[in-house]
Amino acid sequence: MTFNKQMTAADVVAQLRDGMTIGIGGWGPRRKPMALVREILRSPLKDLTIVGYGGTDMGMLCAAGKVRKLIYAFVSLDFIPLEPFFRKAREAGSIQGTELDEGLLHWGLRAAAMRIPFLPTRVGLATDQLGKVFPDLRTVKSPYDDGEVLLAMPAIPLDVALLHVHSADRLGNLRLYAPDPFFDELFARAAQACYVSCEMLADRIASDEVDARFNLVERNLVNGVVHIPGGAHPTSNVDLRGGGYGWDAAHLKRYCDAAEAENGWAQYAEEFLSGDEAAYQKAVGGLDKIVALPRQVF
Repeated sequence: MTFNKQMTAADVVAQLRDGMTIGIGGWGPRRKPMALVREILRSPLKDLTIVGYGGTDMGMLCAAGKVRKLIYAFVSLDFIPLEPFFRKAREAGSIQGTELDEGLLHWGLRAAAMRIPFLPTRVGLATDQLGKVFPDLRTVKSPYDDGEVLLAMPAIPLDVALLHVHSADRLGNLRLYAPDPFFDELFARAAQACYVSCEMLADRIASDEVDARFNLVERNLVNGVVHIPGGAHPTSNVDLRGGGYGWDAAHLKRYCDAAEAENGWAQYAEEFLSGDEAAYQKAVGGLDKIVALPRQVF
């Protein structure tokens, strides 16, 4: 028996199948496992359902024709409010979309993580989420004396979760030093399998009780780790301890310009996605440039 969970990005994508439901961690232009997404873009995978708080991950997968359905709370690049290739796909009707309140997506992932069919909430009551936007949503009445009627948010189970973290070891122990880890743990727990890209990889993480607070999930939930420094680019990967890198605003603007150009996606893909990850990083200026990107301050 081997406890070595190190894989390549190609190894991870080889585990995926057409029609899967894939949850992608991070949110907007932050901490997306973009190197793993790029490996999907290079593959023949199709008819995917993608779940998340979306950014370039969802936009690129839509542009490449990999998506059948999106389940999302937003698809945004923050300083560019609406991801342009996502917008084109939605306006063209080329994908199915389930747009949820941020809290409802959170609750759906949490219910799946807890392996229960739904969670009650007040979020979404008296809105178009009930009936119009999400026609399958139901309400439930409290069995206690209050008798309150609540929205019953169904679980959103995932076949696979893809995440990006700061460090990992070959056993599957993880460390995420982000100031905004938010939902990444829920993606891992809601999925049947979880694959993680990381900036640093060790044989075994050595840490004290303080550092152990940044362990994302138990290692038994992690099926594979992929060492890809700079693997979140063009999204950010800020490190609370100092360092890390911000999102690449110039590259994101270049990417968004492609959405406005005729054959823009094909041209973007030819320039940045026609080779392997090393070729991608060379095309965007190299790893040194990626890790030196300044973090955004708000």
